[in-house]
Amino acid sequence: MAPSARRTPTKGKAAAIPQVSWRAPQPAPVVLVSGPEEVCAERAIAGIREYLRAEDPSLEVSDIRADTYESGSLLGLTSPSLFGEPRLVRVSGVEKCSDAFLSEALSYIDHPQDGATVIIRHTGASVRGKKLLDALRAGQGGAIEIPCAAVKRDSDRFDFAAGEFKAAGRRIAPGALRSLTSAFADDLTELAAACQQLIADVDGDITEQIVDRYYGGRVETSAFAVADTAIAGRYGEALITLRHALASGADPVPLVAAVASKLRTMARVAGTRESSGALAARLGLKDWQVDRARRDLAGWSESTLGLAIQATARADAEVKGAAKDPVFALERMVTVIATRARFGEEAP
Repeated sequence: MAPSARRTPTKGKAAAIPQVSWRAPQPAPVVLVSGPEEVCAERAIAGIREYLRAEDPSLEVSDIRADTYESGSLLGLTSPSLFGEPRLVRVSGVEKCSDAFLSEALSYIDHPQDGATVIIRHTGASVRGKKLLDALRAGQGGAIEIPCAAVKRDSDRFDFAAGEFKAAGRRIAPGALRSLTSAFADDLTELAAACQQLIADVDGDITEQIVDRYYGGRVETSAFAVADTAIAGRYGEALITLRHALASGADPVPLVAAVASKLRTMARVAGTRESSGALAARLGLKDWQVDRARRDLAGWSESTLGLAIQATARADAEVKGAAKDPVFALERMVTVIATRARFGEEAP
């Protein structure tokens, strides 16, 4: 067991709480798993359980809900048993914890039980339990923190998927990784499952052809496929892809969001002369995103890009309730973008 993870609580002002990656979780007397991303949090908590169970198969695992907490539960479950088995107590719902739990948890971290690991799960959805989090982050209880920040941006999903393959010691082609993340742009749980399926099923490197074989239908009807074909000016194909996506159950709101995301990146990159690496670092993007946006800008002008952005903003409002027919709103948006002309006008 790493000494830093099991250090003795110190008096007075302590150093900042150690931060541990959710991909490499480790036990400590108290482990704060913070942040909203449930996929990462579940991995971290499961990883700690596996770590402890590998050390001692007799590990006792218990669960507590902090919002429906019964007084005395925490101390009772962490107290040494007759045979001295190690204990793991997983506490969920701390962002809506009861006063009883908060009081007992604050007392517990002053004197953690030997042989016990307590996982405190706080999603950050509220400030409830802040006093406990502040105490842990100040170093009480010999705690460590495993941050699980939200995975929202395209670059975050790309990094997440790349990390899945890196952690498994597997190689995936950049194009295959982009296709995979585009196919599961709206659900990190499904993206994680898709990565694990490819890792388990495929021997050797994972190519674009393999991803297409497994998830081709999903890729073809993804929101980003609609955006790509429209931005490339392939009008007929863009409409067919849009209708296929809708027929497959795609939600109009993320479809518009995908188009808006690509257009925003194009607008940020347009007219710049910096290298891809320098521009990506300045804008908080990946090199491949800058390169892709520059390729997408071929044939676009400042005026046509502005027109496309306006059409997308209008569609965004309409699919969120400003109009009665979201499908028409989507088709009009795709038409404007693909033809680079106002709706009802001939393309230049």
